[in-house]
Amino acid sequence: MRALKEIFTLVILAVLIVVPVRVFIAQPFVVEGLSMYPTFKDKDYLIIDEISYRFNNPVRGDVVVFRYPGNPSVFYIKRIIGLPGETVSIERGIVTVTHVNGEKTTLAEPYVIDEDATYTLDAMLGNEQYFVMGDNRPKSSDSRVWGPLPKEDIIGRAYFRVYPVAQAGVLPGAVVLPQ
Repeated sequence: MRALKEIFTLVILAVLIVVPVRVFIAQPFVVEGLSMYPTFKDKDYLIIDEISYRFNNPVRGDVVVFRYPGNPSVFYIKRIIGLPGETVSIERGIVTVTHVNGEKTTLAEPYVIDEDATYTLDAMLGNEQYFVMGDNRPKSSDSRVWGPLPKEDIIGRAYFRVYPVAQAGVLPGAVVLPQ
């Protein structure tokens, strides 16, 4: 009887610890598809940090997991390219950001290995909107296709790659882009 009580207590404690962590702090995410290749491959297993963006805004270059605006039951993973109030211009695959102050920055994107050099677009972002793109541009459905990403749809950032073990690490895919 005492053993049963200890097991019950252990299960209750585990639930009290695991459920809040899973719901409010971090959750697992499995990459599906090749839109973020070579940064992430199909079946990569990640832990998503859900708490950081409650205190800080996403920054350019962050890899985020979010609910697809066209269907909130679907989750995507992409890289933030444009921030609220900015204009993102793509001219034959070259991405230029016009900042809120009017200054322009052409992004060096070392993570992109296959660009669609025929693509041209201008997108103006409103408050609380982000422009996101996959690293494998020809294979990515992203803001170029379905428009800006509302901040409210962002779940969190890719914080830790668990699998494949050989590539495990903190902040996978992190790059520093001009803010």
